[in-house]
Amino acid sequence: MKILSLGWGVQSFTLAAMSALGELEPIDAAIHADTTHDSVLTYKFAAKWTPWLEARGVNVITVRADDTEVIDRKYNHTQIPAFNNSGGIGKRQCTTNWKIVPVRRMIRKLSGGKPVEQWIGISLDEIQRANKSGVQYVTNRFPLVEKRITRAACVTWLENNGLEVPPKSACVFCPYHGLNNWRQTKAVDEDWQEAVRVDEEIRHVSNNGMTNYLCSARVPLTDLDLSTPEERGQINWIDECSGTCWL
Repeated sequence: MKILSLGWGVQSFTLAAMSALGELEPIDAAIHADTTHDSVLTYKFAAKWTPWLEARGVNVITVRADDTEVIDRKYNHTQIPAFNNSGGIGKRQCTTNWKIVPVRRMIRKLSGGKPVEQWIGISLDEIQRANKSGVQYVTNRFPLVEKRITRAACVTWLENNGLEVPPKSACVFCPYHGLNNWRQTKAVDEDWQEAVRVDEEIRHVSNNGMTNYLCSARVPLTDLDLSTPEERGQINWIDECSGTCWL
Protein backbone atom coordinates (compact mmCIF):
# COMPACT_ATOMS: atom_id res chain seq x y z
CA MET A 1 0.00 0.00 0.00
CA LYS A 2 1.24 3.45 -0.97
CA ILE A 3 0.15 6.44 1.12
CA LEU A 4 1.02 10.11 0.54
CA SER A 5 1.31 12.47 3.49
CA LEU A 6 -0.49 15.47 2.00
CA GLY A 7 0.24 18.77 3.71
CA TRP A 8 -1.16 20.88 0.83
CA GLY A 9 2.14 22.69 0.44
CA VAL A 10 4.17 22.92 -2.78
CA GLN A 11 6.06 19.63 -2.45
CA SER A 12 3.28 17.32 -1.27
CA PHE A 13 0.79 18.75 -3.77
CA THR A 14 3.35 18.21 -6.52
CA LEU A 15 3.61 14.53 -5.54
CA ALA A 16 -0.19 14.19 -5.49
CA ALA A 17 -0.46 15.87 -8.90
CA MET A 18 2.36 13.75 -10.36
CA SER A 19 0.50 10.63 -9.30
CA ALA A 20 -2.79 12.03 -10.65
CA LEU A 21 -1.22 12.76 -14.03
CA GLY A 22 0.64 9.46 -14.29
CA GLU A 23 4.15 10.81 -13.84
CA LEU A 24 4.39 8.75 -10.65
CA GLU A 25 2.64 5.47 -9.94
CA PRO A 26 -0.85 5.45 -8.40
CA ILE A 27 -1.25 5.81 -4.63
CA ASP A 28 -3.92 4.26 -2.45
CA ALA A 29 -4.63 7.44 -0.50
CA ALA A 30 -3.38 10.95 0.21
CA ILE A 31 -3.85 11.65 3.91
CA HIS A 32 -4.05 15.23 5.12
CA ALA A 33 -3.61 15.87 8.85
CA ASP A 34 -5.70 18.97 9.48
CA THR A 35 -4.25 20.81 12.46
CA THR A 36 -7.22 23.23 12.19
CA HIS A 37 -4.67 26.05 12.35
CA ASP A 38 -3.56 26.45 8.72
CA SER A 39 -3.96 29.62 6.69
CA VAL A 40 -7.35 30.38 5.20
CA LEU A 41 -5.48 30.41 1.88
CA THR A 42 -4.45 26.77 2.35
CA TYR A 43 -8.00 25.70 3.18
CA LYS A 44 -9.29 27.47 0.08
CA PHE A 45 -6.62 25.79 -2.04
CA ALA A 46 -7.47 22.35 -0.62
CA ALA A 47 -11.18 22.86 -1.25
CA LYS A 48 -10.46 23.81 -4.87
CA TRP A 49 -8.01 21.04 -5.76
CA THR A 50 -9.34 18.05 -3.80
CA PRO A 51 -12.04 17.38 -6.44
CA TRP A 52 -9.39 17.66 -9.19
CA LEU A 53 -7.20 15.03 -7.52
CA GLU A 54 -10.08 12.69 -6.75
CA ALA A 55 -11.35 12.89 -10.35
CA ARG A 56 -7.94 11.52 -11.36
CA GLY A 57 -7.85 8.63 -8.92
CA VAL A 58 -6.24 10.20 -5.84
CA ASN A 59 -8.30 9.41 -2.75
CA VAL A 60 -7.91 12.39 -0.40
CA ILE A 61 -8.59 11.64 3.27
CA THR A 62 -8.58 14.31 5.99
CA VAL A 63 -7.82 13.34 9.59
CA ARG A 64 -7.65 15.35 12.81
CA ALA A 65 -6.18 14.81 16.24
CA ASP A 66 -8.55 14.39 19.17
CA ASP A 67 -7.23 17.63 20.66
CA THR A 68 -5.88 20.45 18.51
CA GLU A 69 -5.99 23.12 21.21
CA VAL A 70 -2.80 25.16 21.55
CA ILE A 71 -2.91 24.97 25.35
CA ASP A 72 -2.93 21.69 27.23
CA ARG A 73 -5.18 22.71 30.11
CA LYS A 74 -4.55 19.50 32.04
CA TYR A 75 -0.83 20.18 32.44
CA ASN A 76 -0.95 23.97 31.93
CA HIS A 77 1.54 24.24 29.08
CA THR A 78 1.52 24.92 25.35
CA GLN A 79 1.65 22.21 22.69
CA ILE A 80 3.76 24.48 20.48
CA PRO A 81 7.44 25.35 21.01
CA ALA A 82 6.87 28.88 22.29
CA PHE A 83 9.82 31.12 23.15
CA ASN A 84 10.09 32.08 26.81
CA ASN A 85 11.66 34.95 28.72
CA SER A 86 14.37 32.68 30.16
CA GLY A 87 15.98 32.52 26.73
CA GLY A 88 14.71 29.04 25.94
CA ILE A 89 12.00 27.48 23.85
CA GLY A 90 9.28 25.05 24.89
CA LYS A 91 8.89 21.44 23.87
CA ARG A 92 7.58 20.77 20.38
CA GLN A 93 4.60 18.43 20.69
CA CYS A 94 2.36 19.77 17.93
CA THR A 95 3.86 17.85 14.99
CA THR A 96 3.56 14.51 16.76
CA ASN A 97 0.14 15.11 18.31
CA TRP A 98 -1.54 16.96 15.44
CA LYS A 99 0.05 15.28 12.40
CA ILE A 100 2.00 12.07 12.93
CA VAL A 101 -0.39 10.34 15.35
CA PRO A 102 -3.64 10.90 13.38
CA VAL A 103 -1.98 10.00 10.07
CA ARG A 104 -0.58 6.75 11.44
CA ARG A 105 -3.90 5.92 13.03
CA MET A 106 -5.52 6.16 9.59
CA ILE A 107 -2.68 4.24 7.96
CA ARG A 108 -3.22 1.33 10.33
CA LYS A 109 -6.95 1.46 9.67
CA LEU A 110 -6.46 1.34 5.90
CA SER A 111 -3.68 -1.25 5.86
CA GLY A 112 -4.87 -3.53 8.63
CA GLY A 113 -1.41 -3.38 10.11
CA LYS A 114 0.35 -4.54 6.94
CA PRO A 115 3.51 -2.75 5.71
CA VAL A 116 2.96 0.65 4.08
CA GLU A 117 5.12 2.83 1.85
CA GLN A 118 4.55 6.43 2.92
CA TRP A 119 5.47 9.17 0.47
CA ILE A 120 6.84 12.33 2.07
CA GLY A 121 7.07 15.65 0.20
CA ILE A 122 10.69 16.45 0.98
CA SER A 123 12.58 17.89 -1.98
CA LEU A 124 16.24 17.61 -2.89
CA ASP A 125 17.15 20.92 -1.24
CA GLU A 126 15.73 19.56 2.05
CA ILE A 127 17.39 16.16 1.89
CA GLN A 128 18.70 16.54 5.45
CA ARG A 129 15.09 16.15 6.63
CA ALA A 130 14.67 12.74 4.97
CA ASN A 131 14.55 10.28 7.83
CA LYS A 132 13.21 6.80 8.57
CA SER A 133 9.69 6.55 9.96
CA GLY A 134 10.71 5.10 13.32
CA VAL A 135 8.08 2.34 13.12
CA GLN A 136 8.40 -1.05 11.46
CA TYR A 137 5.11 -1.00 9.53
CA VAL A 138 5.88 2.28 7.67
CA THR A 139 8.72 2.78 5.21
CA ASN A 140 9.24 6.42 4.26
CA ARG A 141 9.87 7.16 0.60
CA PHE A 142 10.97 10.49 -0.86
CA PRO A 143 10.08 10.54 -4.59
CA LEU A 144 11.20 14.15 -5.11
CA VAL A 145 14.66 13.30 -3.79
CA GLU A 146 14.74 10.22 -6.03
CA LYS A 147 13.90 12.41 -9.05
CA ARG A 148 16.42 15.09 -7.96
CA ILE A 149 13.66 17.72 -7.77
CA THR A 150 14.03 20.88 -5.68
CA ARG A 151 11.20 23.02 -4.35
CA ALA A 152 11.82 25.54 -7.12
CA ALA A 153 11.60 22.74 -9.66
CA CYS A 154 8.27 21.71 -8.13
CA VAL A 155 6.93 25.22 -8.76
CA THR A 156 8.14 25.05 -12.37
CA TRP A 157 6.57 21.62 -12.86
CA LEU A 158 3.21 22.80 -11.52
CA GLU A 159 3.25 25.88 -13.74
CA ASN A 160 4.27 23.85 -16.82
CA ASN A 161 1.32 21.54 -16.21
CA GLY A 162 -1.14 24.38 -15.85
CA LEU A 163 -1.62 23.84 -12.13
CA GLU A 164 -1.86 26.41 -9.35
CA VAL A 165 1.08 26.83 -6.98
CA PRO A 166 -0.19 26.40 -3.41
CA PRO A 167 0.57 28.87 -0.62
CA LYS A 168 3.06 27.81 2.01
CA SER A 169 1.43 25.37 4.41
CA ALA A 170 2.02 25.99 8.12
CA CYS A 171 0.10 26.88 11.24
CA VAL A 172 -0.53 30.62 11.18
CA PHE A 173 1.07 30.99 14.61
CA CYS A 174 4.08 28.69 14.11
CA PRO A 175 6.94 29.90 16.37
CA TYR A 176 9.43 28.85 13.68
CA HIS A 177 8.24 31.69 11.44
CA GLY A 178 10.86 34.18 10.36
CA LEU A 179 10.12 37.85 9.74
CA ASN A 180 9.14 37.22 6.14
CA ASN A 181 6.69 34.53 7.27
CA TRP A 182 5.15 36.93 9.78
CA ARG A 183 4.82 39.56 7.05
CA GLN A 184 2.94 37.05 4.90
CA THR A 185 0.71 36.13 7.83
CA LYS A 186 -0.08 39.77 8.52
CA ALA A 187 -1.06 40.24 4.89
CA VAL A 188 -4.05 37.94 5.49
CA ASP A 189 -6.13 39.66 8.15
CA GLU A 190 -7.93 36.54 9.39
CA ASP A 191 -4.64 34.67 9.81
CA TRP A 192 -2.99 37.61 11.57
CA GLN A 193 -5.84 38.08 14.03
CA GLU A 194 -5.67 34.38 14.93
CA ALA A 195 -1.90 34.53 15.42
CA VAL A 196 -2.23 37.58 17.67
CA ARG A 197 -4.97 35.83 19.66
CA VAL A 198 -2.79 32.76 20.23
CA ASP A 199 0.24 34.90 21.08
CA GLU A 200 -1.73 36.65 23.81
CA GLU A 201 -3.34 33.43 25.00
CA ILE A 202 -0.02 31.66 25.66
CA ARG A 203 1.66 34.63 27.36
CA HIS A 204 1.46 33.33 30.93
CA VAL A 205 0.42 29.72 30.38
CA SER A 206 3.25 27.88 32.05
CA ASN A 207 3.63 25.70 35.10
CA ASN A 208 7.02 27.23 35.92
CA GLY A 209 6.17 30.93 35.86
CA MET A 210 7.78 31.79 32.51
CA THR A 211 6.38 34.25 29.98
CA ASN A 212 5.78 32.90 26.47
CA TYR A 213 5.93 34.48 23.01
CA LEU A 214 5.42 33.26 19.46
CA CYS A 215 8.35 35.14 17.96
CA SER A 216 12.04 34.70 18.75
CA ALA A 217 12.35 38.43 19.52
CA ARG A 218 10.28 37.67 22.63
CA VAL A 219 7.93 40.59 22.17
CA PRO A 220 4.19 40.54 21.49
CA LEU A 221 3.40 40.08 17.81
CA THR A 222 1.68 43.46 17.81
CA ASP A 223 5.01 45.06 18.82
CA LEU A 224 7.12 43.16 16.26
CA ASP A 225 8.84 45.38 13.69
CA LEU A 226 7.87 43.85 10.36
CA SER A 227 9.25 46.59 8.16
CA THR A 228 11.67 45.52 5.44
CA PRO A 229 15.28 46.77 5.26
CA GLU A 230 14.26 48.87 2.26
CA GLU A 231 11.42 50.43 4.24
CA ARG A 232 14.01 51.33 6.91
CA GLY A 233 16.11 53.11 4.29
CA GLN A 234 18.66 50.41 3.48
CA ILE A 235 19.70 49.91 -0.13
CA ASN A 236 18.73 46.64 -1.77
CA TRP A 237 22.09 45.71 -3.27
CA ILE A 238 20.56 42.94 -5.35
CA ASP A 239 18.65 45.59 -7.27
CA GLU A 240 21.07 48.49 -6.99
CA CYS A 241 24.54 46.97 -7.43
CA SER A 242 25.87 46.80 -11.01
CA GLY A 243 28.16 43.92 -10.08
CA THR A 244 31.34 45.66 -11.28
CA CYS A 245 33.14 44.93 -8.00
CA TRP A 246 33.40 41.28 -9.03
CA LEU A 247 34.42 41.70 -12.69
